[in-house]
Amino acid sequence: MLTISTTANPATDLGYLLHKHPDRVQDFGQSFGIARVVYPEADETRCTAALLLDVDSVQLARTRDRSAPDYALGQYVNDRPYAASSLLAVAIGSVFRTARTGKCDNRPQLAAARIPLEITLPALPCRGGPDLARRLFEPMGWAVDTATITLDETFPEWGDSRYLRLTLRGDIRLADALNHLYVLLPVLDDAKHYWVASDEVDKLIRAGASWLAEHPEKELITRRFLRHRSVLTRAAFERLAELGDDLETALDPAVDEEPTRVPLNALRREAVVGALDEIGAATVIDLGCGSGQLISALLDRPAITKVAGVDVSARALTLAGRRVKERAELFQGSLTYTDDRFRGYDAAVLMEVIEHIDPPRLAALEQVVFGRATPQHVIVTTPNCEYNIRYEGLDGMRHTDHRFEWDRAEFQQWATRVGERYGYCLDIRAVGDNDPDLGSPTQMAVFTKRGADV
Repeated sequence: MLTISTTANPATDLGYLLHKHPDRVQDFGQSFGIARVVYPEADETRCTAALLLDVDSVQLARTRDRSAPDYALGQYVNDRPYAASSLLAVAIGSVFRTARTGKCDNRPQLAAARIPLEITLPALPCRGGPDLARRLFEPMGWAVDTATITLDETFPEWGDSRYLRLTLRGDIRLADALNHLYVLLPVLDDAKHYWVASDEVDKLIRAGASWLAEHPEKELITRRFLRHRSVLTRAAFERLAELGDDLETALDPAVDEEPTRVPLNALRREAVVGALDEIGAATVIDLGCGSGQLISALLDRPAITKVAGVDVSARALTLAGRRVKERAELFQGSLTYTDDRFRGYDAAVLMEVIEHIDPPRLAALEQVVFGRATPQHVIVTTPNCEYNIRYEGLDGMRHTDHRFEWDRAEFQQWATRVGERYGYCLDIRAVGDNDPDLGSPTQMAVFTKRGADV
């Protein structure tokens, strides 16, 4: 069972948002039973919708994986009909399909707004305990209240079970709340009642498009949602990279074993910010800003008085806007076409950008940035393909959108040619662990206009 309550005035508008009338009891057939929506309370001050599953145990047994070692007994003796697992997530996905998209013709402004919500799950399997529940929900703005359920009240010495009573409270957009639950219920359980195929990656990306790429537990969420299937997990990480994530962090085999190790994307940002500090840049433009991670870091530097970001992707700019909240100028543009808005900055940054440009278009980018915008300093980072063999399971380039990846000699040759043509001095630096044979995972070039003060 799941209950969703609100005190937004009038609270009965919850029925519009869920597309389920408070005065009706509605049943929805599922492959494993019946999902039922009822409203235990519905007035102007408080409204509660409950989603209850009536699970057909025989039908559920027919969907079980017959290769499982406990199949003979497990098909009859299990907790699936009684706990908020992937069964409930599937019901949320189908019963509240329209609500999850955030569409509501009758109350469009309300559907787009954050409203006070309280969500309760009386019995939630959680492999990781209350701490994991907080780590997953709190970053999205939820206040998390948990109560462990004892294994058997008659035998308190047996201790607590792996089940929690979970209550979430917060001012959250209802569509976002439903998508949080759709993804995180099976993640907390670390199990699904059905076979996970490639379409599960699409489900994850659709439901997590507005929050997963920036979630601090995105690797754990992705792996558990996809049942630890490495091929699907890698595909999801690639898709998340397009939403502002860092694929190399997800691929790094040391991340799980060494929780204190700083991810490569963080090291890269630190290296760029450090270089900007060294050259004393006061105004910076991030060319290819993505979701705005670097911009956010720059806004925390008192010496930097103006920051702008440009990206060709409208989706990336939307994510960046949420992150920086109008503290920086953001605009859409292509780096291979002259744009006067690129001019007038002390420094320009191309962080993990050039490898996304088709090689025949690189000359146009060079002309736009170095020849027309002519900042005093340009900082460029790009992957070092020699280091790729350190990433277990990586076959090819680090991202499906990379048009090329250079080794150290190729990057040195390109940077030298650009510097000589446009009048810049060059400083090549390593970012990340510097292997004596392979170099560092990221290579960085700091260009300084000849005659500029440093």
